[in-house]
This record gives sequence, structure tokens and C-alpha cells, in this order.
Amino acid sequence: MNKNSKIYIAGHRGMVGSAILKKLKQEGFENFVLKTSSELDLRNQQKVSEFFEKEKPEYVFLAAARVGGIVANNTFRADFLYDNLMIQNNIFHQSYLQKVKKLMFLGSSCIYPKLAPQPLKEEYLLSGYLEYTNEPYAIAKIAGIKMCENYRKQYHCDFISVMPTNLYGENDNYDLQNSHVLPALLRKFMEAKQNKINFVEVWGTGTPFREFLHTEDLAEACYFLMQNYSSEELINVGFGEDITIKDLALLIQKIVRYEGEIHFDTSKPDGTPRKLMDSSKIHALGWKAKINLEEGIKRILQHQFNYQYE
Repeated sequence: MNKNSKIYIAGHRGMVGSAILKKLKQEGFENFVLKTSSELDLRNQQKVSEFFEKEKPEYVFLAAARVGGIVANNTFRADFLYDNLMIQNNIFHQSYLQKVKKLMFLGSSCIYPKLAPQPLKEEYLLSGYLEYTNEPYAIAKIAGIKMCENYRKQYHCDFISVMPTNLYGENDNYDLQNSHVLPALLRKFMEAKQNKINFVEVWGTGTPFREFLHTEDLAEACYFLMQNYSSEELINVGFGEDITIKDLALLIQKIVRYEGEIHFDTSKPDGTPRKLMDSSKIHALGWKAKINLEEGIKRILQHQFNYQYE
């Protein structure tokens, strides 16, 4: 990419897309074509075809997706499968037809089997059963990986697949029914402290391990990979360490100085026992994450909740 390249970021207002846009602007890029979901329904094949034919972007970051936590994934199973497949299929095919120079597809760590060995290596894809609660979303993302792989094989398209671990950062979703675990816990602890509630409820047993990557680090990785990676093989992007949900809750409790109790609702599902990414491939290329979890949480609390530290 050069500074005048025409760049389309699908999902530029979401957590991942907005971080990529911010990073590219910091690097001096300014020729963007951006559409909100109300301006362009990416599930509509005709509209996407007209958009690509008119705009002819040179580089595409495919960060648009229907996303959510365990409840949303498990409740809207058909919607998660249909919407994500349609978005991906339309953008992949139009990128091929309009001769996009390079496309980056953003996936998810949920593509890996529920009981795969840890840490998760790229070659573990399709080696076992998926976690049931987010299986439709995972299947859509696996289809996206295979679209990248096979458009490259058949049409020689420079399409790459990037699999981030669990993400957090600016423009996250804090809805308690649809959000992921970290933003949900941040909201719960902040509201409990502000409203003087004497306990915070955490879903599940607290025993599952999760790895968390700040979206600023992901955006750095995406910028790095767009310039330095070209392969049909997917590539993981993780922080390199994980933490139990219980310890995450305790960390947030400490950071926000909440003095109440933590109650675990064991009637709620835990999800996958552990999801630690093996990021050795991107590390070997010369990239590593920089923002540790405590620092990242403090950044969010200051930005999202206007929480000031003494």
C-alpha cells in the first residue's frame, strides 16, 4: 500500500474496523471509501456489486461481521450464519471481479475445535468439533478462511486470513445480553460501584481461560501483515498469555476499586475451556503485542467510562 492507495474498510465503525482506520490515518493514509451499514447493506449482492464497480478500491479490510457473546450467538444462530456468510461472499467475489490488489479477512479464535490442544496452532483448524454455543458464527468464519484460500488458488487473488484472539478496546459493545465477557464485566463492576451494589454476578464457574488483545495492537498487526504477509494459510494474532475469568474479574475489581463481592452463576454456560492462540508465526515475522491487560483495561475505563485514576 502507498499513501494514495484507495482503501475500503468494511465495518469501519465497529471495534476492529475503527481501530484499523485510526491506525491507517496515523500512518498518513487518507484515501478511504467508507460506508455505514445503513448506506450499504453488505448482505445485498446487487448493492455490493454496484458499490465495488463504482468505487474500485485497491485494498480491502473485511472487518464487517455480525458479532456477539454467548447469549447472542446461541439465540440468533441462523442470523449469525446467514448474515456473516452473505457479507463475506459478496465482498470476496466483488474483490475478485474488480481486481482488488489485496484483501484481509478478519476471523476469530472460535474457528478452532472446542477441545483442541493449547496453545491453538493454525493447523488445528477443522481437526475436531466446535463449541456448540458459537458454532454458526465459527462455521461462517471458517467458510471465509476457505474463500480466501481458494480464491487465491483458483484466481490468484492476494487474499489473506487473520485470526485475532478475544478483543477489547474502543467502540466495544457493552450491552449485557450481547457483549463479550470483558466489556460485560467492566460495565457490571462500574455500575455496581456507582450504584453501591454489594455484589457483582459473573456468568459460569470462572474457570475458563481467555486471552485478550487490545484493538490498538490488532490494528498494528493488521497494518504489519498487509505489508509483510501473503499466504493461503491463516495467521493467528494474540497477546501470548491468558487469564481465568475469575482472575479477570478480580483484576477489574482491583482496578476500579470495587469493594463488594463476586458471585459466580454456575447455571450459565462457560463456553470453551481455554482459547490461547499460538502466535509464533507472526512473532517470527517480527510483530508482537505491546499493551498488557491491566494497561488496556485502564485505557478503556478512561475512554469509555471517563474513570479517572488518582
